[in-house]
Amino acid sequence: MARHAEKRFHNNATAETGDDNQGDVTSTESYHAVLRDMTADDEANMMRMGKTQELKRNYRSLSALAFTVIIQGTWEVLMTATQQGLVNGGPAGLIWSYVWTFIGMTFVIASLAEMASMAPTAGGQYHWVSEFAPPSVQKPLSYFTGWMSTLSWQAGTASGPFLVGTLIQSCAVVAYPEYEPTNWQGTLMVIAVAILVWYLNIWGERFMPLFQNVMFGFHIVGFLVIIIILWVLSPRLSAKATFTEFTNSGGWNSMGLSLMVGQVSAIYACICTDAAAHMSEEIKDAGKTVPRAMVNSYFLNGALGMIFLVSYMFMMTDVTAALDDPTGYPHIWVFSQAVPAGGVVALNVIPTVLIFAGTLSFNLSTSRQTWAFARDNGLPFSHWIGAVNAKLQIPARAVSVTTAITIALSFINIGSDVAFNAIISLNVVSVMITYMISIGCVLYRRVRHPELLIQCRWSLGRWGVVVNALGFLYATHAFFWCFWPESTPTTLEGFNWASVMFVGVSILCLVDYVLRGRKHYEGPVVLVQH
Repeated sequence: MARHAEKRFHNNATAETGDDNQGDVTSTESYHAVLRDMTADDEANMMRMGKTQELKRNYRSLSALAFTVIIQGTWEVLMTATQQGLVNGGPAGLIWSYVWTFIGMTFVIASLAEMASMAPTAGGQYHWVSEFAPPSVQKPLSYFTGWMSTLSWQAGTASGPFLVGTLIQSCAVVAYPEYEPTNWQGTLMVIAVAILVWYLNIWGERFMPLFQNVMFGFHIVGFLVIIIILWVLSPRLSAKATFTEFTNSGGWNSMGLSLMVGQVSAIYACICTDAAAHMSEEIKDAGKTVPRAMVNSYFLNGALGMIFLVSYMFMMTDVTAALDDPTGYPHIWVFSQAVPAGGVVALNVIPTVLIFAGTLSFNLSTSRQTWAFARDNGLPFSHWIGAVNAKLQIPARAVSVTTAITIALSFINIGSDVAFNAIISLNVVSVMITYMISIGCVLYRRVRHPELLIQCRWSLGRWGVVVNALGFLYATHAFFWCFWPESTPTTLEGFNWASVMFVGVSILCLVDYVLRGRKHYEGPVVLVQH
């Protein structure tokens, strides 16, 4: 194992420097550096999975928790991405859909956390599918899951800079009412944010754990500042109106159907805690720390999200006016009812900074997942993408590829908001199917071959079958509703292009598997030592 690890480090260092002797020196130094941060359990897990420790484990319990809290950013998402829920359900609909979504996703997160303890690897879902699926379908099912996971995280990463850019534009609209934002200006801001994220995640990566800890504190302080100001200064609805009056502005033939369509806003706010799993190979004592970070961050963010959402909906005194705000963000309208223009800008800086921090984390998690899948030959140009910069001890090429994809997607926004949003909508749809498949596979293993289930340090124990089954059912439910458009009758402008994108990506995956993948991709299970 040690000899294989040093050889892989040497090969990567040589590829980066072009000098075989220099690569040998760099690889040896890096190899011993990463070993210093491993626990005995980390080493045992990596050996069992047949993986070489190439990344430095510089995340600890607090920074792992902070990383996961910031990337999920529940209350920030509920503030900035609730338009569909406001149209379909209104304030009451958003509150109650958040309640059932949080309960349903609890079973999903618990199932993922256990798998992250069983196999703490940057690969995440596709690795778990490879280990737990029936042998006859392990290879193709793992390959499909890897593609869906990669594309989901890449699409989600592209949404962060876009959101930061448009929030900056919204500040400009508030400060200068005569300013009319354009798509090309927004695209330039997306590119600028993406490049800044790339630079920080390449050259400032060693400071990221400390940065995440600081942002964790700001996440709490920012929440308190906004909540207190809104409760003190903002007009508000009655409790009866907030909790019991539902709206159906999407044109659906029943309120129940409208609520199902509107729940997507709550689903957006409750995903992404599996980001910690993709950082497993950089977290010390990952078999215990990662699942704890996933579960603790989910419940912490869930509590903050509930308090914020109820408060926010109390202040949503005119849904139509909020949705028609010139900035395109209903929360800007809510702020404007409480404070003057300068105060609106100041308050809007809080979610902008926190979403930027989440964008940094998103890029980190996405690049690690992409790197891991390339390491297992799951992507085109896998050998190049799967290399680790031995000097920096990070998958720098995967970070660069992720940034390049974000920039490429941003150009679509120049010509069409709809096309860009269609690509972003693929985020939730594709990540949800990875949840379904991975949880379904571990449930299969638990029911059919419980004796082969891996012993882990964060286990569901006797509740495993029930939790896995409920998690699978909820993920299937969410997957179905994520394809629905916001309103009916559906127009080209309002069509949910996630269905088209999902089918297109699935076909692309199938073609790549037939032409390349089936020859080069074996799946990580072939390296696992049982």
